[in-house]
Order: sequence, then structure tokens, then C-alpha cells
Amino acid sequence: MNLVQVKRVVETVLDFPGLGQKIRQARERDERTLTDICRDCKLSRSYWYQLENEDLRAPATEDVIRRIEQVLNIDLGVKFE
Repeated sequence: MNLVQVKRVVETVLDFPGLGQKIRQARERDERTLTDICRDCKLSRSYWYQLENEDLRAPATEDVIRRIEQVLNIDLGVKFE
């Protein structure tokens, strides 16, 4: 018997005030250039600056935040309960 699968995707968007400042401070403590950090995070420099300035057109994805945390070896405190 054939089945039809149905998937529900639940999107959660939360505010994290000061996250851009945390990202900037972590970048400034790192010895690598912004170009190198962006390459390792798979992000453009312009998007990185938008993150630091908290001036995004759409919410950042959790995947982006986790890549930044991994590359900079930090915990930005982004939690979804």
C-alpha cells in the first residue's frame, strides 16, 4: 500500500538583544582576518557586518549562529526552549 507523508515545519523566531555585539567582540578577539572567519563560516563579509550591526532584513538562521559559534569557539547563548 502506498502512503502519503505530510510534514509540518514549525518556525520559531526569538529576539536576542546584544547578539551582534557579542559576535563583534568574539571576532575582534580572534587573530584571523574577517575574510578568513567569513570563509570558514561560509558567510559574506556584508552579511557578517549586518549581523554585527543587528541590521538584518530577515532573521538569522540557527545554522548560521551555530557555524559562527563553532568557528569562533564560543557560545552566543542562543537557546530555543
